[in-house]
This record gives sequence, C-alpha cells and structure tokens, in this order.
Amino acid sequence: MRRPYDLASITALLSFEAAGRHLSFKLAAKETNVTPAAVSHQIKALEQDLGCAMFIRRHRGVELTEKGAFLLITLQRALETISDSVTQLRESTDKVDVTIRATTAVSSLWLTPKIGAFWKVYPDISVSQIISDVPGSAGKYDLSIRYAMPQQDDEEWRPLFQDRILALGSEAFRQQHDIRHASDLMNVPLIHMRSEENDWTGWSDWFRALGLAAAKGRSMHVNNHMIALQAAQDDVGAVLGWERLLGDRLGQMGLVRLVPESLPSPAGFHLTIHSRASAKARLFADWLTKA
Repeated sequence: MRRPYDLASITALLSFEAAGRHLSFKLAAKETNVTPAAVSHQIKALEQDLGCAMFIRRHRGVELTEKGAFLLITLQRALETISDSVTQLRESTDKVDVTIRATTAVSSLWLTPKIGAFWKVYPDISVSQIISDVPGSAGKYDLSIRYAMPQQDDEEWRPLFQDRILALGSEAFRQQHDIRHASDLMNVPLIHMRSEENDWTGWSDWFRALGLAAAKGRSMHVNNHMIALQAAQDDVGAVLGWERLLGDRLGQMGLVRLVPESLPSPAGFHLTIHSRASAKARLFADWLTKA
C-alpha cells in the first residue's frame, strides 16, 4: 500500500533534527538517549536516502550544509506545529491563564526569570511559555516577545527595552586572532544568526554602522541564538550579543567583549498583546513592561 506522505525514516529525521540543533552528534545522542554511533548511523542512512550530505564533518564537530540547513528549518516548522497541537491537548484553557511566545534565547536569558518573579507577586496566575525560533500562528497565544520595529497592524505593541549589540567570543579566540578593534573582526570566523521569528541585526549591519566594509572571514550560519552563543564559547567564531538580554550571563557563559566598539540596537525588544489576551494576560503584560 502506498504511503500517504513521502517521508524519510522518522527516527532518522528526529536524530538529524537533534544533531542539527546542537551541531553535535554527541549532544544529540545524549538528548535522544542513544549512542553517538547510532546517531551517526541514522544520519548516514538519511543522507543515502536523500542523495545529499546534511553535514560537513570536521575534526572538532560538524556544520550543516546548505541542504542540511534547509531541511532543519523545514523539519523544525513541522515539529513546532505538532508541538503546539500537543501542548493545546495537554493544557486545557482552564489550567493556563496566560500564554506567551518567545524565542529560545529570549526565554532562557530574560523571560523565564521574569516569570519566576511574577509568580512571587501573583502566585495564582499560571503562565505558559511557547518557545520557538520559527514563526507560528498568533491565534494560539496571548502575548509574544519580538525583536523588531513596531508594525502598523491591529496588534498592541509595548516596548520592553532597547539594547546595545556587542561583538563577543571566548578569551582564547580573542588571543588566537589578536583581536583589539572592530576592524580586526573582518577576517576572522564569524557566527551568523538566521531567524524567521525575529529580524536579528546581523554582522553586515554591524560593520556597516561602524563604517567598515563587509567581512571576508569564514562564516557559520545557525538559526538559534543559544546555539550561536554556545559555538562562540567553543572558540568557533565571534558572535553578536545583546548586552541587556545577556545581562549577568555574559561572564557565566565564558564569553568576553572582543572589541570596545558596539552598536545601539536599531530595533528593540517589544511585547505584542494579541486580540485573544484575557484580563489576566493584560495584567501580566502590565507587570512585565514595568519589571
């Protein structure tokens, strides 16, 4: 009987998604509770099935190929849709008072501690996070946090904070490449963020604002800011970071400011209040914008 969907092995796809998200077979194996050899076997089987390479194998890790990055984004969109449906089935509306959507970076670096502080003041109001780095339907949550310029639409936008964008990396990376000024970054490996959820300011914007030409060094592209920061911790390259978003985490993550130059953030972090927002959601929005 002919299958209704033209899919590769689901096990192989899930192994690939974990490996692509972590850029590590070892971490993917730990997450999926199998051996790194098993993850490698699944990905090789997927590559044979599709007839193209998903990763570039290097001595210290792996990088996604262009086709691998395309499949990862597509797969994450599909899994996000499934995850949203599962979340809705698990959490009925009478159990969750407020749902707020944010990217992985915003959630882990800024939002989650804020929710903890909110519960100390309003312990009876439950807040559920929808964490995603790909676009989703606004009808599924009350609030969302975006790094963007406010849009002329039917939504209510409230500013959370404006930020400064810094060039970050490990101390070992700074010393290896003798980095002292912004111009020194033009020929070193750079980690680029690509996100459909937020229009992150990129390296080309950063160099242009400082009056410098485009970078000429090796590039690594990821679609998750936390993975980008992790790669910088591992001496892979320099990464752009938001000073207030990172806060005290900067030192804890083993990252340093590589150069004295910085860029005022052209966009700000904003809270969007969607039409379905309840009175409790608006109360949380009021508290969050003042916190």
